[in-house]
Amino acid sequence: MILTPRSWKTVSALLALALLLTAEGCRNSKQPFPASGVVAGWQKTSDTRTYAAKDLWQYIDGEAEEYLSAGVVSASTSDYKYQDGLEAAVDIFTMGNSADAAKMFGSKSEKGGRSVQMGDQGVAYNQSVTFRKGPYLVHIVGYESTPDAPQALLALAHGVEAKL
Repeated sequence: MILTPRSWKTVSALLALALLLTAEGCRNSKQPFPASGVVAGWQKTSDTRTYAAKDLWQYIDGEAEEYLSAGVVSASTSDYKYQDGLEAAVDIFTMGNSADAAKMFGSKSEKGGRSVQMGDQGVAYNQSVTFRKGPYLVHIVGYESTPDAPQALLALAHGVEAKL
């Protein structure tokens, strides 16, 4: 095949479009889960698992309907381990918009937590941190109660917040 000046323009335009779409795809696929060592003392111990809204029941069967009715788009989760052995799960729910995230945050916030400066709104407990930022609702749960768990979980939450 011989390329003429006109066909070169077409090929060039297609290549430029492909590069633009690739760059946009990379920008939209950022990973909000901190890699091991990014947050002091925390190691990422699992691959990130992502569930589309229609498959959310595979992860949180009992609560999937509540998230679906609130406009969840997807959910992603990863496991972490802190230096003293504290294990935690980080769940990030991508909602349709920030109003949907605020609605779910309100339904998930329990009494007894303390308000924290995180994202648009946050609350911390001894073994968990929940916050929302834009269309994201983040829930971090520690599986053990250790003396440094509240501060360690807050540090992990700030690491996630910085990547959203």
